[in-house]
Amino acid sequence: MRRLVWLVLILLAAFVAVERIPALHTRLPWLPDVPGLTVTNHETADAGGAAQESEPQGQGRRRRGGGGGRRGGPDGTTPVLASPVERADVPVTAEVLGTVQATNSVTVKSQVDGKLVELAFRDGQDVAKGDILARIDPVTFQAAYDQAVAKKAQDEATLANSQADLVRYTKLASTQYGSAQQADTQKAQVAQNRALIEQDTAAIDNAKATLDYATIRAPISGRTGIRLVDAGNIVHASDTTGIVTIAEVKPVAAVFNLPQQLLGQINAAQAGGPPLKLEAFNPDTRQLIDTGVLDVVDNTVDQTTGTVKLKGSFPNTALQLWPGQFVNLRLTIATDPDVVVVPTPAVQRGPDGAFVFVVKPDSTVQLQKITVGRQTEDRSVVTAGLAPPAEVVTTGFTRLTDGAKVAVADATAPEGASPPQAKPDANGAEPHRRNRNAGGQERTGARQE
Repeated sequence: MRRLVWLVLILLAAFVAVERIPALHTRLPWLPDVPGLTVTNHETADAGGAAQESEPQGQGRRRRGGGGGRRGGPDGTTPVLASPVERADVPVTAEVLGTVQATNSVTVKSQVDGKLVELAFRDGQDVAKGDILARIDPVTFQAAYDQAVAKKAQDEATLANSQADLVRYTKLASTQYGSAQQADTQKAQVAQNRALIEQDTAAIDNAKATLDYATIRAPISGRTGIRLVDAGNIVHASDTTGIVTIAEVKPVAAVFNLPQQLLGQINAAQAGGPPLKLEAFNPDTRQLIDTGVLDVVDNTVDQTTGTVKLKGSFPNTALQLWPGQFVNLRLTIATDPDVVVVPTPAVQRGPDGAFVFVVKPDSTVQLQKITVGRQTEDRSVVTAGLAPPAEVVTTGFTRLTDGAKVAVADATAPEGASPPQAKPDANGAEPHRRNRNAGGQERTGARQE
């Protein structure tokens, strides 16, 4: 019983809604008329007229069936944006993903065994060549040095005595009071003592070098990384990890690969002029990071990939490039002078190839087939089929056909200004306006009077 009551109430509510809304009643003519609920055409007209009178002028609702909207104006024109065809010098570039490398990178290791007593740097510190980085306990090395110095002093005393004996034996031999053999033997003894002095000098130099190794200095200028060992540990000359790594990041290098087909152009450009320009861009924002030059082209082509390795350098004064970082690189190989260029969005593709819509003086468009050469995100080089002066459509291709009537809008209005006025057509008719909604997206529609 309860379900039956609910069903009756739902049906009654549906009848009331249909009868009070003429549009629903028109779509559902099979529903019966409920006396007292049907809205007559006269009432509808009166209500509509009152609503129109109550609305402020110029802010009334857009009626169904009116002209304009996204489908173009009532006269069949299509709002578009256009750009002129130009002649310009277009650089011949190659874009590729590269890897940043330190210009020089050194892993600082100990050359002697001993206890690490001091670390004289901070992680991530900029150091100059020759700066002290660490110290190893020098006691044993100092003792070895002192021992070598003492040994030399001993041998020098022996040498002095043997030289004095040589003088005496030589005089005795010359007066025949001594044998010549004894004088020759003493002469040989003096030579041996001199050799010992030279040996002691070398031993002192070796001990001095070993003592100096106890003080570890920066071999290059650069930035230190995270230390690999702490003070107090025993380090060995055979350790593979080292103490810290120093990388030279100003300037910094970048390594990348290019197809072997470009090798001839690159070598010709390098041989006939200054170093080629190399630009680094952020992979996410496409923002220019730094500008450098190409330094080296590898002397071998990789047969497995058919590419050649190249290396460039950047000043990196702002430290925006970091070793190990991936960056987008653009190498400028040459420049094509005085070529025909159009915006890349103007180039369309069809079954017969590339084409553009050329705006004619009578505000119609003509489908023009073209041959496209080098193409970038912004500009495309047209090698055949188009020449300035001409104007091509860049936005609004949805309803365009060959011979369609268009209204070219002015897209140079400043931000915050009223919607820009489109150019009138050849008959003097006012075309649609280009508006933007709150989200910044374009919408087209007929101007409401």
